[in-house]
Amino acid sequence: TEMRLRGFSNKTINAYIYHNQNFLEFIKKPESEVNEDDIKSYLGNLLGQDYSAASISLVRAALKFYYDEILKKNIVNFKTPKSEKKLPVVLSKQEVRKLLANSGNERNMLIIKMLYSSGLRLSECINLRVRDIEFEEKIAWVRAGKGKKDRMVIMAENLLNELKRYLKSVGDQEYVFESSRGKFSTRHVERIVNEAAERAKINKKVTPHTLRHCFATHLLESGVDIRKIQELLGHSNLQTTQIYTRVSKEELKKVK
Repeated sequence: TEMRLRGFSNKTINAYIYHNQNFLEFIKKPESEVNEDDIKSYLGNLLGQDYSAASISLVRAALKFYYDEILKKNIVNFKTPKSEKKLPVVLSKQEVRKLLANSGNERNMLIIKMLYSSGLRLSECINLRVRDIEFEEKIAWVRAGKGKKDRMVIMAENLLNELKRYLKSVGDQEYVFESSRGKFSTRHVERIVNEAAERAKINKKVTPHTLRHCFATHLLESGVDIRKIQELLGHSNLQTTQIYTRVSKEELKKVK
């Protein structure tokens, strides 16, 4: 209930409950008797099972929320290993062209173009409604995106022209991309992108989120101000966007 009141996503709620249940099964004590050493013991056990630093950090956050925020025990005040700061995988413009050329059909190509040219998250792409696209203004509105925020995204002119033709051919539908069973699942779109990357023989791990990274990096390399990119991506913190300054190779290539 507390997590719902604070606006946590269902995914986070399920993860926190899952990790707290696993901890209690491991420690075999009532919550009232749990102390800091019990939590350290559990996390140490997970580290011994080769859990990643990011996974340990999530488990610690789940336990801290329950024992410190809810039960007010104030016992989770120790640090865990820092997560690896991996740079995102980014495709070259040539690789994006190859991906589009191997998309399989018109609808798949439009999905890939949409992810790349607007920088949408996967969930935002599959939840995009036809009524949220303003064809004349060349923009679309993401309704209640991450953090329950609305934001504007840009739409490429050639994509809009292709979308108009596509939507006319499929007839009335609520979402931009639908099958006979309704809007697409995340797994379906992941499969579309993966299969296109395999056909294009791209030797990088390509996911729908990779196209969002490409959108940001290619804009940065074209000289677009980083604060504008931050707005278009819907990042609340500029630091999150600044990772793309480390991914961009254009400035480094100029060094002789």
